[in-house]
Amino acid sequence: MKKLHLLLITLLMMATTVQAQDFKFDEVTYTPQQTTFRLFAPANAKKVVVRIYKDGQGGKALKTIKMTEKDGLWTATAAGDLMNKFYTFDMGRGECPGVFAKAVGINGKRGAIIDVEKTFPEHWCCDTHPVIKSPADLVIYELHHRDFSIARSDAKYPGKFLALTEPWAIEHLKSLGVNAVHILPSYDYGSVDETRLSDNKYNWGYDPVNYNVPEGGYSTNPYDPYSRVREFKEMVNALHEAGIAVILDVVYNHTYDIEHSNFQRTYPDYYYRKSADGKYSNGSGCGNETASEKPMMRQFMIESAKYWYNEYRVDGFRFDLMGCHDIETMNAIRAELNKLDPSIFIYGEGWSAGQCALPTEQLGVKANVSKMPGIAAFSDEIRDALRGPFSDDTVSGWLGRLNTKKPGQFESRVEVESLKFGIVGGISHPQVNMKKVNYSQKPWATEPTQMIAYVSCHDDMCLVDRLKASIPKLKEDELIRLDLLAQTAVFTSQGVPFMLSGEELLRTKQGVHNSFESPDSINQLDWSNKERYSKVFKYYSDLIALRRNHPAFRLGDADLVRKHLEFLDAPQPVVAFRLKNYAGRDDWRNIIVILNPCRATMTVDIPKGMYTVVCKDGEINEDSTDKIFGRRTTVSPQSALILHD
Repeated sequence: MKKLHLLLITLLMMATTVQAQDFKFDEVTYTPQQTTFRLFAPANAKKVVVRIYKDGQGGKALKTIKMTEKDGLWTATAAGDLMNKFYTFDMGRGECPGVFAKAVGINGKRGAIIDVEKTFPEHWCCDTHPVIKSPADLVIYELHHRDFSIARSDAKYPGKFLALTEPWAIEHLKSLGVNAVHILPSYDYGSVDETRLSDNKYNWGYDPVNYNVPEGGYSTNPYDPYSRVREFKEMVNALHEAGIAVILDVVYNHTYDIEHSNFQRTYPDYYYRKSADGKYSNGSGCGNETASEKPMMRQFMIESAKYWYNEYRVDGFRFDLMGCHDIETMNAIRAELNKLDPSIFIYGEGWSAGQCALPTEQLGVKANVSKMPGIAAFSDEIRDALRGPFSDDTVSGWLGRLNTKKPGQFESRVEVESLKFGIVGGISHPQVNMKKVNYSQKPWATEPTQMIAYVSCHDDMCLVDRLKASIPKLKEDELIRLDLLAQTAVFTSQGVPFMLSGEELLRTKQGVHNSFESPDSINQLDWSNKERYSKVFKYYSDLIALRRNHPAFRLGDADLVRKHLEFLDAPQPVVAFRLKNYAGRDDWRNIIVILNPCRATMTVDIPKGMYTVVCKDGEINEDSTDKIFGRRTTVSPQSALILHD
């Protein structure tokens, strides 16, 4: 083993690509008699020390222990009971808690040695993951802790992890019908000073500091290392008891900065990717792209994901800028998580924010999703087909096709074909002409469960604002019709449906596109809208229930989609499709979905039969007795019509 470790570090120093499976990033091992510290740092470092402190900030070190390098690792042992003490590593570039701290003090400057059993909620021993048989069964609800609860008048813990344990929050999520909550970055991040939370400084949290510790600003006491850990687990436990999975947004592609990062302070330049000219690669758009292909960075990502599953019992991961990570690393993470639980859902952004130093064919971009089985990506094809291109908020898509005209808009046929591509789940389908699909010239998903269907998320205009910005003089009744129509396209698609929190309340961010540091007044949910727009909330809830109750909408298999989903001829730009022959063993023999964005009533030919109308004019009723008979039907302006026989 000693020779193996020595060989490992030697190879790492030579910058070759090897597996680092023997290193588990257990930087601190505690017993009442002694604590052992281990650190991956350059073998030629002049001096590496551990400092022990009484508190999480301030004060002089109680002791400083020199670490020794052996077999490629730096180690030190401190005698005595260090429970509830704090520590830092220092190899000459500044103190830090290492790269894999599991508990920290205020602002994450020092690691903390805690009794992990004291962080277990009352019923933690009985906590179980929600049973989700297929990713196709997921309905994902993306939220930011502060957005969701800060303006809720009856919240006991506004803006905190514990808000999601409160009855009002659980009731809202359950009545809406979502079964997975995607929480924006919830690890310890750098842009908010935890000592000055009363300043109400806001950030989404895409600036990692300590990847494996919950953010103190979302806890009731960021000075107490136990609070953030325990309260995150309480949140998970409460959601699990409600049958709701927890998906963690992970940002391994970059750090808050380079100079002060724990990576750089322990092993300079090892964890970061550089271009051929020696400059830091900037695929992250933040100037500090990490190097997932390096063995120890890859192992760090694997161990981190496993830790969040094992210690916090999260149910899935959303990878920020997954297109910055190499395919081999993403597949290695999938393989290791499969050993724990194959139902863990992994998805990410299939793009980067800039040019990566690695060749595109090696990266986890959308075009390479077929090379990453069991990993999904967001579909900007269906998103931009519906509402317009990401690059210009004022240009409408299919939803505003006949409502506005502006140079540079997608051609109607492109929007329709792109919408169809999204409806089938990003797979190959004989009725989808890929030459007319925006952004992709060939299908990139092997299975429909590899495509995330959505129309808006946190880092963009929310749907209401986008509709207002792209369709001039839009009245509220028309806005509501188009909003519901957009989500109907998403939730009747074969991909995994995803929605931004608050859309069910007609959320607005006052037109702000990138609200990552806008104040609460911009980002917070307006809960008074739940009563004001009760019909909107009911439609969302009924739409989600329709998907849940009918497996035809979530076949989860590419061959079944090609067998049972057929598009019907319809006048441009109407999109109509049929799920035929008891698709997915559905109780309904044939289901017809017609989506009409026009301001006029449209007539569509359908297979002759007697049909029950379950969705019409902005209302869904699965128990409807409304019947139509014949070969033709009409669809009201800017609405969906759903029939079955």
